[in-house]
Amino acid sequence: MPVHPEGTPCWADAMFTDLEGAKRFYGEVLGWTFGDSTARYGHYTQATVDGRAVAAVVPPMPGQEGQSRWCLYFASPDAAATAEKVRRNGGDVLMEPMRVGDFGTMCLAREPSGAVFGVWQADTHEGFEETAVPGAYCWAEVFTREPEKADAFFRAVFPYRTKDIVNDADDAVDFRMFAVGEDTVLGRMRMTEDFPPEVPSYLNVYFTVADCDTAVAAATRLGGVVRFGPMSSPFGRFAALSDPQGADFSVIDITTTEGELPRIEDA
Repeated sequence: MPVHPEGTPCWADAMFTDLEGAKRFYGEVLGWTFGDSTARYGHYTQATVDGRAVAAVVPPMPGQEGQSRWCLYFASPDAAATAEKVRRNGGDVLMEPMRVGDFGTMCLAREPSGAVFGVWQADTHEGFEETAVPGAYCWAEVFTREPEKADAFFRAVFPYRTKDIVNDADDAVDFRMFAVGEDTVLGRMRMTEDFPPEVPSYLNVYFTVADCDTAVAAATRLGGVVRFGPMSSPFGRFAALSDPQGADFSVIDITTTEGELPRIEDA
């Protein structure tokens, strides 16, 4: 059985024009250290926490320079088959399945409402070696103005079942969760008018921190921007940030919770 079942978020990476600047920023904010890189794989550089792989950074390929963004990859036993399901269900394949040495096979895709994501068929590189500990990936959410499109797409492409968070005090809250077996692996939030109209649908990646406020202070001191929070919730204390090169991400301290867990119903 694979380490990461189909449809489970299994890896995250981002391109940075200033790679050394990204290393300094995330090294201080998330406690990452970085491995060696070679020109053979475009100076793709893994980030580690206590020697365990948690993400990667890479300089952009020629012609791909621009604002940095985090990309979340979903596990697949067959990247080519997943790419076909993307097409059949109204998505776009932005990069055809491509073998990456003996590490695995990747492709990039966009769901019908516009959020970009990756697919990873593992070989020697199975993905996250650690999750939900300080410095490691913890959670992700699809933010979209067209949740019906996104919901139908993700359920058709991956073996998800869905659950809704029921907010009896605010019917306007539209938050759905996707599960693989008994494990909830992804959230989906309807974008409200609070989001500027030019902001497209996107996947927001959360990294775990030991203390949310300390991480936010470090990020802002190093040139990051706070987009939301810090705020306490039943799931943890979190904040949404942009790094100095424009890549959006969130941090969450899952040990500091406040309030009762919401009611959840099968969708």
